[in-house]
Amino acid sequence: MTSYLRSWLLGAPVEPAPQTQPKRAEDAPEIEVIEPQDDHAEGSDDGYDTDRPPAFPAINSIQRASASSKGQPSSTSRGLMAPPPPRLSAPSSSASTNLAPLTTTKVVKKSRKVALAPGHSTLDWANLKSSGKDLRGGVTQLLRVTPSMLKEHNKKDDAWSAFGGKVYNITPYIPFHPGGEKELLRVAGRDGTKLFALTHAWVSVDMMLDSCLVGLLVPE
Repeated sequence: MTSYLRSWLLGAPVEPAPQTQPKRAEDAPEIEVIEPQDDHAEGSDDGYDTDRPPAFPAINSIQRASASSKGQPSSTSRGLMAPPPPRLSAPSSSASTNLAPLTTTKVVKKSRKVALAPGHSTLDWANLKSSGKDLRGGVTQLLRVTPSMLKEHNKKDDAWSAFGGKVYNITPYIPFHPGGEKELLRVAGRDGTKLFALTHAWVSVDMMLDSCLVGLLVPE
């Protein structure tokens, strides 16, 4: 620009500035294309991405070979996609009829009652106790009765029995017993507490035989 002004001022001819010639196509830079190499190709260890996860199962593994030969998924996938277990069907009506019902039956032994002679009901026994008649068999005071002494009174006309540590003269009560004479004589001459509790534990012995008390049961 300075030379142009100087030439113009001095009257020198001005030479046109050289024009830039356009670049030809052959002068353009060449681009080199590099084809990517196979990671698993033989002898191509250079440039292998070590952070890339391996194929699973491996390409040459037994799982891939068996899956391709049979056309079925591998054993690993079969285990994860196993079919659900078969549903259990309800038993048929014919099979259920052969099964015994799941119930528990408790056998309750009922006390056996016998027909008593006229005038020997529970009310008649209550009237006999309140009549003032001696029902202790001549015993005027309470005795200390040992098991050997109790064993001597085991007859129908002389029967003693112990209930809950107390000894009673059960002789006058024999014809009034609702279970019969034979059942009451089972405890004659011995301790009948256990048999009484198994037969009729709801009955009060003291209320039933209070007028027949003769003593207390003591060890030998």
